[in-house]
Amino acid sequence: MTQKQAIQLFEEKRVRTAWDTDAEKWWFSIIDCIAVLTESVDPAAYWRKLK
Repeated sequence: MTQKQAIQLFEEKRVRTAWDTDAEKWWFSIIDCIAVLTESVDPAAYWRKLK
């Protein structure tokens, strides 16, 4: 895993990230963010219902 595709930790939970060099922006996995913020049992189902 490179610096451009790293796993960040938030309150001891993993959040997958990717760095876009062209846009100079970080991208985060929405499923991982939902898991951290909502503590949902099934964050993928939470995201499907939310969107």
